[in-house]
Amino acid sequence: MDRVDKILFAILVLSAIVFIGALIVDFTDYDGIERPFNFALSSINNDFSPADRVKESQIKVYNDKVVIEIPNAKWTKFAPTDSMTPFFDEGSNAIQIIPESPDQIEKGDIISYESLREETKGIIIIHRVIEKGIDEDGVYFIAKGDNNPQPDPEKIRFNQIKRVLVGIIY
Repeated sequence: MDRVDKILFAILVLSAIVFIGALIVDFTDYDGIERPFNFALSSINNDFSPADRVKESQIKVYNDKVVIEIPNAKWTKFAPTDSMTPFFDEGSNAIQIIPESPDQIEKGDIISYESLREETKGIIIIHRVIEKGIDEDGVYFIAKGDNNPQPDPEKIRFNQIKRVLVGIIY
């Protein structure tokens, strides 16, 4: 083997070791906490994960039922638009809360908001917040359906937001 072949072979071996190590991390049980497959290899941007709003102490598991203690929770169903597929779809059950301030809404949260656009005025839309910013009119949010190619075409103001998703029951 010449020098170039040895270097290529070393890179191949090193790559295999890193890949096997990543698989071991993926399949290792960390204190009973479930990890999604491909945890170490995932290219999913965690910036779009919703805020953790339900603490473990709020979840009670009994032999015959599960109780989730969420003050002022509202139950919601969805229209068959496919905009949030595969996260949820028509028939999914959701639990939502009413936010008290813009500070309670973060990038990644899934919000229900009332559209002010002429084409969709008054319709409640439920999409994920992909941007939070401030302009001359104050705090705004940009939302997008997970299954939509483009963000929603309007800046969403806090007074348009009706609820924030805290759980999906499939």
